[in-house]
Amino acid sequence: MSGICAGRVVVVTGAGRGLGRAHALAFAAEGARVVVNDLGVGLDGTPDADSPAARVADEIRAAGGHAVAHAADIATAAGAASLVTAALETYGRLDTLVNNAGFLRDRMLVNLDEEDWDAVVRVHLKGHFLPLRHAAAHWRAEAKAGRAPAARIVNTASGAGLLGSLGQGNYSAAKAGIVALTLVAAAELARYGVQVNAIAPAARTRMTERTFATTMAAPATGFDAMAPENVSPLVVWLGSAASDGVTGRVFEAEAGRITVMEGWRPGPTADRGARWTPSEAGERARKLLAEAEPPGPVYGT
Repeated sequence: MSGICAGRVVVVTGAGRGLGRAHALAFAAEGARVVVNDLGVGLDGTPDADSPAARVADEIRAAGGHAVAHAADIATAAGAASLVTAALETYGRLDTLVNNAGFLRDRMLVNLDEEDWDAVVRVHLKGHFLPLRHAAAHWRAEAKAGRAPAARIVNTASGAGLLGSLGQGNYSAAKAGIVALTLVAAAELARYGVQVNAIAPAARTRMTERTFATTMAAPATGFDAMAPENVSPLVVWLGSAASDGVTGRVFEAEAGRITVMEGWRPGPTADRGARWTPSEAGERARKLLAEAEPPGPVYGT
């Protein structure tokens, strides 16, 4: 197959359904050989008898592409290591890692159990860190051996991690952590030829089907604005060699819209060159807030 990812080997986690499946199919359509990872759990992360990874891999092969299924838990060190090993043993190389796996356990904070906090932070944040770490170790070794890669990592954040979302304190915190992880990884791994970016997608998946109903499609044009396939073109480009020079960035992707998100940066400031009293600090803080841009609203408010 020809395409902007021809010859590249791409790993996609959580690729059995929704966004991950759309990404895997889109990479394959652009010539990539794809490792399709999915543990096959339910929406809340509990065991499921289904094997979506194998189904998606079969779908790619039926269309003339190359894919292999991987069903290990990437939030464990062994599972994440085996993900990299699967790419190397099957296709002899690894070029792109797309971290996408996740699930929800939504509760208001006063009702959020420690187990639900740990489970969501584990799959989203740890499930990004461990595959990233093992892939980065491989690429560092390649670079030190004189085989500098054109490697790419695409992480999956969320608007909830940028603005917060009511009833999703665990998910919002994990996604915010993914943004910070992306920035650190981009800075640390650049010397090895690795670019790291993140997307904050909005699409209809199992996790968002209550929010983005099928009725949001535009019948006049046939364009389904909330289809997960709308997000994948940006992910494929970020995962390709064509994105050379783009790293440490966060993009929102929804329907036909792409937005470069601009993170925390200094706003109005005051420096008296000495210690403030509490009253003085409060008075000046109010003046600075009056000059500052208001924050975006938390989702659900």
